[in-house]
Amino acid sequence: MRKTLMAAVMVAAFAVPALAQAPIRTERVQFAKGASSKAIKASIKGYQTVDYALGVRAGQTMTVSLTTSNASAYFNIIAPGADAALFTGSIDGNRASVQIPSSGDYKVRVYLMRNAARRNETANYTLTIGVR
Repeated sequence: MRKTLMAAVMVAAFAVPALAQAPIRTERVQFAKGASSKAIKASIKGYQTVDYALGVRAGQTMTVSLTTSNASAYFNIIAPGADAALFTGSIDGNRASVQIPSSGDYKVRVYLMRNAARRNETANYTLTIGVR
């Protein structure tokens, strides 16, 4: 029991994005007229974190994929007012398809895991967000 608890604590410690080290930059995502998705090319370095905010209605499906140059870069999907992520990339991977439970501004948070952030690594990425 004790070994299992210790293993869970270690996994949680490494699975937490390095958010406390730098302010989170927020960018509003808007689709081009008639489009239902957008590809965003950008990069983050070290403890930088970016929230891509997008208004979504209940019942819609949000799809997100991340292609990156750094294996320690991930994204989370965060519901309005939520304390925990609806989708956690470091656990679930770099592709998501999520049925939206309630209307509001959802955030897609791109970050580097602590191991890469503390080495001040860079992640070039393409984040594709779609809603249908």
